[in-house]
Amino acid sequence: MALEKTAVLEYKGHPLRRKDNMIYFGSMTDKYIIMLQILDTKRIKDMDVATKVSVQLQLTDPDLKSRDRVVKKSEKDSLYAAMDVASVWLERALAQ
Repeated sequence: MALEKTAVLEYKGHPLRRKDNMIYFGSMTDKYIIMLQILDTKRIKDMDVATKVSVQLQLTDPDLKSRDRVVKKSEKDSLYAAMDVASVWLERALAQ
C-alpha cells in the first residue's frame, strides 16, 4: 500500500489547518500560534463569507490553561483582515 503525501496549505510560510469554524495558523512546534474563529457568516450568492472573525495569538505551551495561553486578541470584520493581522502578530512574536 502506497502512502499518499498530502499537500499542506500554507500562508506566508506558515501552515494553515481548519476544523469547522476554527483556523489554526502556525506550527505547534513553535512558541506561538494563531487561532482564528469564524463567529459570523453571511451568504453571498452560493458561498458563506466570514463577517466576524476572532483572532488570538496564543502560546503553544501545553502546561498552561487555555485562558492563560492567550497573549493578544482582536475581532475583525473579514477573514482577509483577520489573516493580515494574524500574519503580522505571528511574525513579530516568533522574531522575539
